[in-house]
Amino acid sequence: MFGTVFFTDEDDRPVQLRATYSSTHPWQWPGGVAEPGERPWETAVRECREETGLRVEGPPKLLATVFGLPGKDWPLATVGWVFDGGQLTSGQLAGIVLDPDEHDEFRALAVPEWQGLMPGRDHARLEAVMAARHAGIPAYFDTWDWEV
Repeated sequence: MFGTVFFTDEDDRPVQLRATYSSTHPWQWPGGVAEPGERPWETAVRECREETGLRVEGPPKLLATVFGLPGKDWPLATVGWVFDGGQLTSGQLAGIVLDPDEHDEFRALAVPEWQGLMPGRDHARLEAVMAARHAGIPAYFDTWDWEV
């Protein structure tokens, strides 16, 4: 189970972090796997703080639930919650401090600009989350499967 926080900049461009540990999913949102006893929102807030230094306040606003079937590199089904972190100001973006063991860069790009930088299913998930934010209705994205 994972929890993440989705941000955009003031121009409504998604903000993502480049992972140092994954060539399969190179661009990600701040977040990660739950620790024992943690709920999704708690996971998202903790991971966001650890990975960026940003402190996210509640109440939680759900943007999407993500599900993936297991595959050869990950033997379990995956489920996650994507929470809306809102828009980051230029000052907040400038204040991001990345954990170098996990991420080495962040960018804010328009959705079409992300397409060539990430796998198709990751881009489809990004599009679904942006559409959910604009519509105000959480998305259910159930095709984020692991490679078989």
